[in-house]
Amino acid sequence: MSTTANGNDSKKFKGDIRGPGVPSRVLHIRKLPNDIAETEVISLGLPFGDVTNLLMLKAKNQAFLEMNSEEAAQNMVGYYSTVMPVIRNHPVYVQFSNHKELKTDNSPNQERAQAALRALSTSHVDTAVAAPSSVLRVVVENLVYPVSLDALCQIFSKFGTVLRIIVFTKNSQFQALLQYPDGASAQAAKLSLDGQNIYNGCCTLRISFSKLTSLNVKYNNEKSRDFTRPDLPSGDSQPTMEHPAMATAFTPGIISAAPYGGATHAFPPAFTIQPAVSFPYPGLTVPALPGGLASLSLPGATRLGFPPLPAGVCVLLISNLNPERVTPHCLFILFGVYGDVMRVKILFNKKENALVQMSDSTQAQLAMSHLSGQQLHGKSLRITLSKHTSVQLPREGHEDQGLTKDYSNSPLHRFKKPGSKNYSNIFPPSATLHLSNIPPSVVEDDLKMLFSSSGAVVKAFKFFQKDHKMALIQMGSVEEAIECLIEFHNHDLGENHHLRVSFSKSSI
Repeated sequence: MSTTANGNDSKKFKGDIRGPGVPSRVLHIRKLPNDIAETEVISLGLPFGDVTNLLMLKAKNQAFLEMNSEEAAQNMVGYYSTVMPVIRNHPVYVQFSNHKELKTDNSPNQERAQAALRALSTSHVDTAVAAPSSVLRVVVENLVYPVSLDALCQIFSKFGTVLRIIVFTKNSQFQALLQYPDGASAQAAKLSLDGQNIYNGCCTLRISFSKLTSLNVKYNNEKSRDFTRPDLPSGDSQPTMEHPAMATAFTPGIISAAPYGGATHAFPPAFTIQPAVSFPYPGLTVPALPGGLASLSLPGATRLGFPPLPAGVCVLLISNLNPERVTPHCLFILFGVYGDVMRVKILFNKKENALVQMSDSTQAQLAMSHLSGQQLHGKSLRITLSKHTSVQLPREGHEDQGLTKDYSNSPLHRFKKPGSKNYSNIFPPSATLHLSNIPPSVVEDDLKMLFSSSGAVVKAFKFFQKDHKMALIQMGSVEEAIECLIEFHNHDLGENHHLRVSFSKSSI
């Protein structure tokens, strides 16, 4: 095969048949969305170096991108092999091309591609003005809704490759430290995002350059992540950082959701910022009103062309379940930590799949963002928004072996009361559980025996000093904690006390 890809005959151009492992500065990009824009393809390469040429094969949903050096192309392929790039809901695939360079002609298609290249390369941040640091300090002010590490990654990866990120709470403020490969990306992110709201009218980003030149991350979990080291352990405890300032800045736990305004929690039609990473990060909901990130205007803003999320999507499709062990009740209890579950249906012919209907789309997003990728019964949960608007109950006289359950009148709903304090206690799954409603006669050993009766390991236990109705119990792993929450939430402890179990932000 020729080593030059020629745009003269792009209709007949076959693209690369196989995925070669031989490095080249030309990259073959596949599975692009039908209405892909040139700027979106170019933006995949910009964080790694200058893009010198582009050949679009729209009919085949493919493109060829030429980088200014083989090293830039290798960095790009290396990064996207661990972090799946997503353009508007479509995972796209990046590999080395068999071609060593691109030659393009003057057809209207190619002229458009060249114009996009010129526009983006001139609007790219002026690197002559050196940024003070490639590490940004991000403070989220007016924190009305939960903001997770994953959500920040999705927002900041629009401006370059996020290498490392740490989230923590300091002086009662939710903060993050985020490292890019170069100061230019940090500069671009700061210029575009400083002062923007993640959600309309709240969760305001305040961004400054950090004095740190690099972040040292030891664990990949919901509090810290190093995308260059997918081999790092998840670690049940908080990340330990070698920089003394970081150690003092870090307190365990992510953030809590403040009570949502109004009893209906109705959001306006929302936008989804697509994940830029291969972990099961769901979309972040951003109300489509001025002032939110959706209204950002920046060079190459097609990169932030968020597709609308249908208002009121409240049914989730859960896949990769363990068909031997999953029940509607266990999904009701687990998803009920993040919202009120109305109905659950385990699919009759595919019992590893289930539909869970939440009471509204906000709760569906919360459950999806916190539970995607978590281990349940030895399998990693995969969660997406379902095309169904509700879960149908079986017709009368049609038994489905108890696989469909209606929980709309359940007394176990945690969020029935508007402004319930449960809204401020929404945390990601953790190895430490918060127990409440413990009667006076129940002592530490009773609860330790109860939780270890399931076969789980109890690592630590602590009653609250001021209130013995509440305690923290630390299990051997997050997976064990999830199973214990399912098994022992609402457990009858006698004296008309039913145990309440939720995930804790603290560790013992």
